[in-house]
Amino acid sequence: MRPGFGQFNTPTPEFLRFAAQYGVKDVLLAQPQIPDAGGKWAVSDLVKMRIQVENEGLRLMAIENVPLTFYQEIIVGGPNRERQIENMVETIRNIGAAGIPIFGYHWMPSHVWRSQPAIIRGGALATAFDNDEARKMPNTHGREHTEEEMWERLEEWIRIITPVAEEAGVRCGIHPCDPPVEKLGGIPQLFRSFDAYKRLIEIVDSPSNGIEFCQGTFSEMEDAADGGIYDMIRYFGERKKILYVHFRNVSGTVPKFREEFINTGHVDMYEAMKIYHEVGYDSFFIDDHVPQTFEDTPWGHRGRAFANGYIQAMIEAVTKQSAD
Repeated sequence: MRPGFGQFNTPTPEFLRFAAQYGVKDVLLAQPQIPDAGGKWAVSDLVKMRIQVENEGLRLMAIENVPLTFYQEIIVGGPNRERQIENMVETIRNIGAAGIPIFGYHWMPSHVWRSQPAIIRGGALATAFDNDEARKMPNTHGREHTEEEMWERLEEWIRIITPVAEEAGVRCGIHPCDPPVEKLGGIPQLFRSFDAYKRLIEIVDSPSNGIEFCQGTFSEMEDAADGGIYDMIRYFGERKKILYVHFRNVSGTVPKFREEFINTGHVDMYEAMKIYHEVGYDSFFIDDHVPQTFEDTPWGHRGRAFANGYIQAMIEAVTKQSAD
């Protein structure tokens, strides 16, 4: 278990130096700003990006999200679906050829959605969600889509892409739908429950068919109440399906929740970290979203430094405790 930094999309020396100074080696780039080579990414651009990270003494461990325009029609069944599948197959092969071991993506054509921000500790602002407001959202993709057709498209995609990823040496993982409600903008939010993820990993039993474990979003699920979040960590951790972790906290579950500082909320983060350790989790944690605090930057340098320091302390605490 080790700390990492993510949630930036351009590997500038400034961002990378920040990561290195705060004691990490592993870097995740979120939808990196590299050229769109006709709806896909080229090996040369991916290699250049990896070298930029390595030149600062760090490792590019994961890419999180291609532009949604690369594969939106795969999700919603548009007329260019087959062409987008071909392009995504090539992109994942190129990610592997560039020496990047993990590809995280999502199945949310309606994107992440939030209500008005909440005021939390000390007047900080955090994102919040109220499903009564979300139900007013109009259809985002022309019509109401059904669970059955969404699962059919997903299962076809997983069966196509998994052997490609295996051959390329890439592990692929899907982020839970955020918010994890039944439907958003006429689109079923497939990955909103424990059972949905059990179904996912059974489509193809492979190390390349895994989970981008956003603990914050899992903690928003109804299944997370009454200790359910710890059951989910243990279940998928024991099966080696967790590729990396967004280690953040929330208050409440759907239909209403808000994000929190990492050391507040309904999840006992120390207990969660102990379970990751117990199941032999051997990848990295990133801080993910952070509250907006006094005189911080738009990216949240202060908030991320606080959250990442907390992560490092939790890793050290559970590791040393187990050694005693």
